[in-house]
Amino acid sequence: MRLAVAQTTACDDPRDIAGLRRAGLEIRRLMLEARQLGARLVHFPEGATCTPNKRTMSSTGREHIGPSDWTRFEWAVLREELDAIGTCARELGLWTVLGSVHPLTEPNRPHNSLYVVSDRGQLVTRYDERMLSNTKVSFMYAPGSIPVTFDVDGVRFGCTLGMESHFPELFAEYERLDVDCVLFSTTGGALPDGFSAEMQGHAASNSYWTSFAVHAQHSATAPSGIIASGGRWAARCPADGSAAIAVADISCDAQNLSRPWRRTARSGIYEPHLVNGDPRSDDRDSF
Repeated sequence: MRLAVAQTTACDDPRDIAGLRRAGLEIRRLMLEARQLGARLVHFPEGATCTPNKRTMSSTGREHIGPSDWTRFEWAVLREELDAIGTCARELGLWTVLGSVHPLTEPNRPHNSLYVVSDRGQLVTRYDERMLSNTKVSFMYAPGSIPVTFDVDGVRFGCTLGMESHFPELFAEYERLDVDCVLFSTTGGALPDGFSAEMQGHAASNSYWTSFAVHAQHSATAPSGIIASGGRWAARCPADGSAAIAVADISCDAQNLSRPWRRTARSGIYEPHLVNGDPRSDDRDSF
């Protein structure tokens, strides 16, 4: 299947109605571009609709970060833009995965999430970031608790978010869940190039494809892109700061050749071949 990955312009003030409208319009423009290039699914960064700035949200002022005041978010405008994105997905026949804040019942904090919208415009599932940064968990969001997978045309996807590329156990978990591609959406933060390198490593070590979606402001060092199961870049967005997409055709057959052996290697096959009681093996201070 053909996958598209996007890099988008950051909107970090949820009080800015015009900014929220521009973000929604840009998302829909890139959706149309992805579909024109034959994509079946398009993958957007963390907070593609809006990634609220911790200082803007701080209830104690910008100088010293405190708990976020979520009444500052224009929730009704966000919902209108999300509904328009769902309509666009249905009209284009395009699966769409995008980052957004997901409000909970007060007084609970919202989740930092990825929405998975089907080619019929329906919200079919949602992934909530589990491994939150110190600021996020202290002042902003409620963490998620479960991995999320979904299937499109026989291809199974897993979802990760934020800084979760730092946690290889999440990616090993998705390998056990038989995913073919893990989608990682991030704002980029201070380590966009580190995140992209980690995603290459996860693709290579788990023998599945990965998709790296980041905000366009980081494209000079870490543009969005799609990574094949061996760890090589199959496609990348322009490194010029522009909102853009890149596409690649995911081939699941070739990647699975090494996965059965790696699972076998983890199953205890080495124990019968261990050597015990041989001083040439036990002594480590002689050639």
